[in-house]
Amino acid sequence: MIRRLLLLVLLAISPLALANPTVTLHTTHGDIVMELYPDKAPVTVENFLQYARDGFFEGTIFHRSIRRFVIQGGGFTADLEEKPTRDPIINEADNGLTNDRWTVSMARTSDPNSATSQFFINVGLNLSLDRRAGRDGYAVFGKVIDGQSVVREINNLPTHTVGFMRDVPKEKVIVERVSLGETSAQ
Repeated sequence: MIRRLLLLVLLAISPLALANPTVTLHTTHGDIVMELYPDKAPVTVENFLQYARDGFFEGTIFHRSIRRFVIQGGGFTADLEEKPTRDPIINEADNGLTNDRWTVSMARTSDPNSATSQFFINVGLNLSLDRRAGRDGYAVFGKVIDGQSVVREINNLPTHTVGFMRDVPKEKVIVERVSLGETSAQ
Protein backbone atom coordinates (compact mmCIF):
# COMPACT_ATOMS: atom_id res chain seq x y z
CA MET A 1 0.00 0.00 0.00
CA ILE A 2 2.77 2.47 0.91
CA ARG A 3 4.68 1.56 -2.26
CA ARG A 4 1.58 2.29 -4.38
CA LEU A 5 1.01 5.61 -2.61
CA LEU A 6 4.65 6.58 -3.15
CA LEU A 7 4.34 5.74 -6.85
CA LEU A 8 1.24 7.93 -7.15
CA VAL A 9 3.03 10.83 -5.44
CA LEU A 10 6.06 10.46 -7.72
CA LEU A 11 3.86 10.39 -10.80
CA ALA A 12 2.03 13.50 -9.62
CA ILE A 13 5.27 15.50 -9.30
CA SER A 14 7.14 14.05 -12.26
CA PRO A 15 8.19 16.42 -15.08
CA LEU A 16 5.66 14.75 -17.36
CA ALA A 17 2.84 15.60 -14.98
CA LEU A 18 3.97 19.24 -14.94
CA ALA A 19 4.31 19.66 -18.69
CA ASN A 20 2.03 22.08 -20.51
CA PRO A 21 1.89 21.87 -24.29
CA THR A 22 3.42 24.68 -26.30
CA VAL A 23 2.71 25.70 -29.86
CA THR A 24 5.12 27.78 -31.91
CA LEU A 25 3.65 29.71 -34.80
CA HIS A 26 6.47 30.31 -37.29
CA THR A 27 5.23 33.41 -39.13
CA THR A 28 6.61 35.65 -41.84
CA HIS A 29 7.32 38.18 -39.06
CA GLY A 30 8.95 35.76 -36.61
CA ASP A 31 8.04 33.08 -34.08
CA ILE A 32 5.26 33.27 -31.49
CA VAL A 33 5.48 30.65 -28.72
CA MET A 34 2.29 29.95 -26.79
CA GLU A 35 1.94 27.87 -23.64
CA LEU A 36 -1.46 26.18 -23.42
CA TYR A 37 -3.40 25.36 -20.24
CA PRO A 38 -5.20 22.00 -20.57
CA ASP A 39 -5.97 21.96 -16.84
CA LYS A 40 -8.08 25.14 -17.26
CA ALA A 41 -9.53 24.66 -20.76
CA PRO A 42 -9.23 20.98 -21.74
CA VAL A 43 -11.72 21.00 -24.63
CA THR A 44 -10.33 24.22 -26.08
CA VAL A 45 -6.69 23.13 -25.81
CA GLU A 46 -7.37 19.75 -27.39
CA ASN A 47 -9.32 21.43 -30.20
CA PHE A 48 -6.46 23.87 -30.86
CA LEU A 49 -3.83 21.13 -30.72
CA GLN A 50 -5.80 18.98 -33.15
CA TYR A 51 -5.91 21.81 -35.67
CA ALA A 52 -2.16 22.32 -35.14
CA ARG A 53 -1.37 18.58 -35.54
CA ASP A 54 -3.48 18.47 -38.72
CA GLY A 55 -1.44 21.31 -40.26
CA PHE A 56 -4.59 23.44 -40.47
CA PHE A 57 -2.91 26.69 -39.42
CA GLU A 58 -0.12 26.47 -41.98
CA GLY A 59 -0.77 29.00 -44.73
CA THR A 60 -3.32 30.93 -42.67
CA ILE A 61 -2.89 34.62 -41.90
CA PHE A 62 -3.47 37.00 -39.07
CA HIS A 63 -6.50 38.55 -40.74
CA ARG A 64 -7.47 41.06 -38.04
CA SER A 65 -5.39 43.49 -36.03
CA ILE A 66 -6.85 46.16 -33.80
CA ARG A 67 -4.13 48.31 -32.29
CA ARG A 68 -3.59 47.80 -28.55
CA PHE A 69 -6.50 45.31 -28.52
CA VAL A 70 -5.98 42.00 -30.37
CA ILE A 71 -4.50 40.20 -33.35
CA GLN A 72 -6.66 37.40 -34.73
CA GLY A 73 -5.89 34.44 -36.96
CA GLY A 74 -6.51 30.79 -37.58
CA GLY A 75 -9.28 30.80 -40.15
CA PHE A 76 -8.35 32.45 -43.45
CA THR A 77 -5.84 31.77 -46.21
CA ALA A 78 -3.56 34.50 -47.59
CA ASP A 79 -6.28 35.15 -50.21
CA LEU A 80 -8.81 35.73 -47.39
CA GLU A 81 -10.67 32.55 -48.18
CA GLU A 82 -12.23 31.00 -45.09
CA LYS A 83 -11.03 27.46 -44.42
CA PRO A 84 -13.55 24.71 -43.63
CA THR A 85 -13.48 23.73 -39.96
CA ARG A 86 -14.60 20.97 -37.65
CA ASP A 87 -17.69 21.35 -35.47
CA PRO A 88 -17.73 24.14 -32.86
CA ILE A 89 -16.72 23.52 -29.26
CA ILE A 90 -18.19 24.55 -25.93
CA ASN A 91 -17.22 27.89 -24.42
CA GLU A 92 -14.83 27.38 -21.48
CA ALA A 93 -14.70 31.07 -20.50
CA ASP A 94 -15.67 30.20 -16.91
CA ASN A 95 -12.24 28.65 -16.23
CA GLY A 96 -10.84 31.40 -13.99
CA LEU A 97 -8.43 32.78 -16.62
CA THR A 98 -8.75 36.40 -17.73
CA ASN A 99 -8.07 38.15 -21.01
CA ASP A 100 -4.86 39.72 -19.77
CA ARG A 101 -2.18 41.05 -22.09
CA TRP A 102 -0.49 38.26 -24.10
CA THR A 103 -3.16 35.65 -23.32
CA VAL A 104 -4.62 33.55 -26.15
CA SER A 105 -8.40 33.13 -26.47
CA MET A 106 -10.85 31.55 -28.85
CA ALA A 107 -12.70 33.75 -31.33
CA ARG A 108 -16.38 33.06 -31.82
CA THR A 109 -19.61 34.54 -33.16
CA SER A 110 -22.41 35.89 -30.95
CA ASP A 111 -23.20 32.24 -30.14
CA PRO A 112 -20.98 31.50 -27.13
CA ASN A 113 -20.51 27.87 -28.24
CA SER A 114 -19.43 28.64 -31.81
CA ALA A 115 -15.60 28.65 -31.59
CA THR A 116 -13.83 26.47 -34.12
CA SER A 117 -10.28 27.30 -35.30
CA GLN A 118 -9.93 31.06 -34.96
CA PHE A 119 -8.07 32.48 -32.01
CA PHE A 120 -6.82 35.86 -30.88
CA ILE A 121 -3.91 37.16 -28.87
CA ASN A 122 -4.72 39.93 -26.42
CA VAL A 123 -2.34 42.84 -26.99
CA GLY A 124 -3.95 44.90 -24.23
CA LEU A 125 -5.64 44.21 -20.93
CA ASN A 126 -9.07 43.16 -22.24
CA LEU A 127 -11.04 42.25 -19.14
CA SER A 128 -14.23 43.31 -20.92
CA LEU A 129 -13.90 40.02 -22.85
CA ASP A 130 -14.09 37.92 -19.68
CA ARG A 131 -17.15 36.01 -18.58
CA ARG A 132 -19.35 38.05 -16.23
CA ALA A 133 -22.96 38.14 -15.14
CA GLY A 134 -25.00 38.48 -18.32
CA ARG A 135 -21.96 38.02 -20.60
CA ASP A 136 -20.60 34.71 -21.87
CA GLY A 137 -17.02 35.87 -22.44
CA TYR A 138 -14.20 34.50 -24.56
CA ALA A 139 -12.30 31.41 -23.44
CA VAL A 140 -8.66 32.02 -22.53
CA PHE A 141 -6.63 28.85 -23.08
CA GLY A 142 -3.00 29.94 -23.24
CA LYS A 143 -0.43 32.70 -23.14
CA VAL A 144 2.36 33.97 -25.37
CA ILE A 145 5.56 33.12 -23.51
CA ASP A 146 8.00 34.19 -26.23
CA GLY A 147 7.58 36.38 -29.28
CA GLN A 148 5.68 39.26 -27.70
CA SER A 149 7.73 41.61 -29.88
CA VAL A 150 6.44 39.74 -32.96
CA VAL A 151 2.85 40.13 -31.74
CA ARG A 152 3.48 43.85 -31.12
CA GLU A 153 5.00 44.24 -34.60
CA ILE A 154 1.96 42.58 -36.21
CA ASN A 155 -0.35 44.75 -34.14
CA ASN A 156 1.41 47.90 -35.36
CA LEU A 157 1.05 47.11 -39.07
CA PRO A 158 -1.22 49.45 -41.05
CA THR A 159 -4.66 47.93 -41.73
CA HIS A 160 -7.47 48.40 -44.24
CA THR A 161 -10.89 47.04 -45.13
CA VAL A 162 -11.18 44.21 -47.64
CA GLY A 163 -14.77 43.45 -48.62
CA PHE A 164 -16.69 42.88 -45.39
CA MET A 165 -13.50 42.42 -43.34
CA ARG A 166 -12.17 45.37 -41.37
CA ASP A 167 -8.78 45.78 -39.67
CA VAL A 168 -6.95 43.50 -42.13
CA PRO A 169 -3.18 44.07 -42.06
CA LYS A 170 -2.07 45.54 -45.40
CA GLU A 171 1.04 43.35 -45.23
CA LYS A 172 0.14 39.65 -45.07
CA VAL A 173 1.35 37.90 -41.93
CA ILE A 174 1.38 34.22 -42.84
CA VAL A 175 1.77 31.24 -40.53
CA GLU A 176 4.36 29.25 -42.45
CA ARG A 177 4.49 26.27 -40.11
CA VAL A 178 3.60 25.18 -36.60
CA SER A 179 5.66 23.15 -34.16
CA LEU A 180 4.54 21.50 -30.93
CA GLY A 181 6.42 21.07 -27.67
CA GLU A 182 5.93 21.36 -23.93
CA THR A 183 7.10 23.40 -20.99
CA SER A 184 6.91 23.09 -17.23
CA ALA A 185 3.66 24.32 -15.70
CA GLN A 186 3.94 27.41 -13.54
